Amino acid sequence: MTGAACVLVERPGMLTTVQDCGRHGWQHVGVVPSGAMDCGSLQLANALVGNSLDLAGLEITLRGPTLLFQGATLLALTGAQHDARLTLDGREMPCPLNRPVLLHAGDRLTIDQPRHGFRAYLAIAGGIDVTPLLGSRCTYLAAAMGGVEGRALKKGDSLPLAGDAYALAQARFDQLTRDSAPATGQRRSVRWSVAPRSLPCDEPTVVRCVDGHHRHLFTPEALAAFEAGSYRISPQSNRMGYRMLGARLERARPGDILSEPTALGTVQVPADGLPIVLMADHQTTGGYAKIAEVAAADIGRLAQLRPGQEVRFVRCTLPEARALAQAQHQALQVAVQAIRLKYNAPTAGH
Repeated sequence: MTGAACVLVERPGMLTTVQDCGRHGWQHVGVVPSGAMDCGSLQLANALVGNSLDLAGLEITLRGPTLLFQGATLLALTGAQHDARLTLDGREMPCPLNRPVLLHAGDRLTIDQPRHGFRAYLAIAGGIDVTPLLGSRCTYLAAAMGGVEGRALKKGDSLPLAGDAYALAQARFDQLTRDSAPATGQRRSVRWSVAPRSLPCDEPTVVRCVDGHHRHLFTPEALAAFEAGSYRISPQSNRMGYRMLGARLERARPGDILSEPTALGTVQVPADGLPIVLMADHQTTGGYAKIAEVAAADIGRLAQLRPGQEVRFVRCTLPEARALAQAQHQALQVAVQAIRLKYNAPTAGH
């Protein structure tokens, strides 16, 4: 192949954006972190193709794109369990999920509706090489920052890859298969896969949270309703926040509060009494009362829920939330290390 390494977008999907794990360190000047809604799934996809965990990939919301590959490309699809298929030499076959897959020039990947979950993540060996902005390649749609012109993908886009992406893909796949035959049939994948890490397994999905700064401003009845009932995710939810439909939460005293910094997982309650969970594209400050803060360990699971699904908020302590986050981090590191051993295993007889 000649020319710059790239992937062509033949169909953009419902909402497909370039994301990494966020543009951190700028919230004090009004720049939101943004990044992947389910960062753990993106990191796992990066590990599967031999990347460092901070490289940019694609976040795919609900219906996904159709992509045409211009050269050898090693990719992995994680997160939501989509119906995805490959077109290889005019023949269609299912695309393996949660494992590395090698494609060649002229191959296509089509990602349709998910069977389970809401957001999938596609990583490519070498990463998607859009221009960094403030240390990140992630897309912030509201400000048209980062990614591909600060927007979702559209038909005809050409996604730039690392300059050595084609050679890197074949070299890494050869590493993975040097001691064992590839998966039966096509020499396109391996026999092993990793388990999805953030897909919810219950409904209502339990979301653990610590007390918010303004918990004391709410009536006892409101606190009981928040913790005992369940909420349904509103269709008016997006990457900025998940609006909740359910019991309205009343304040003990009316009146405004001072605007304060917000964080990923802050649960705000505006004047209508319906909570909003702030997500990856959350504003940097807000003046709504904060009833709770979602535990970091549950953010990815919440991001995999679609409008109409139910959640139940369960109170936990700050030490418990920290322990959950630490355990989740350690589990991811164990999975990443196991994948890296697949790449670095010595050849047979050595």
